[in-house]
Amino acid sequence: MKLTVKLDYACRAMTQLAKRYERGLVSSIDQVAEAEEIPAKYLAQILSDLRQGGLVESRRGKQGGYLLSKEPKAISLLDIVSVVEGDWSGESARLGGDSGEAVEAAWKDLWRQFEKSAESVSLADLAIHEPKAMYYI
Repeated sequence: MKLTVKLDYACRAMTQLAKRYERGLVSSIDQVAEAEEIPAKYLAQILSDLRQGGLVESRRGKQGGYLLSKEPKAISLLDIVSVVEGDWSGESARLGGDSGEAVEAAWKDLWRQFEKSAESVSLADLAIHEPKAMYYI
């Protein structure tokens, strides 16, 4: 299964906001876009979706920008997936054929496992992860 670009960008942007949360910093779209190498126009659309989904707040004005709506440990990857991708429940629209029910049951089981795993990873977990140092010879 391939992660969508939109979901990848949303997770990276939310992690960037989480890194700035404790200091109470508001982040501009340009700051997040530069730090995470995300096109600013696309990031604006994603942040709008995340705001409508209740995961971020926006502030107007010269010192305006975006910040998390709640603390990083209270926002899971599943929360982000739910806002950005909507229903990923694994339910099949077609139950026909000899294998339809078995395939749907397998996808539902996989979805439950995914939900449990995604719910256990918070933005706080991602924000403390430091990239490994790169050594050049």
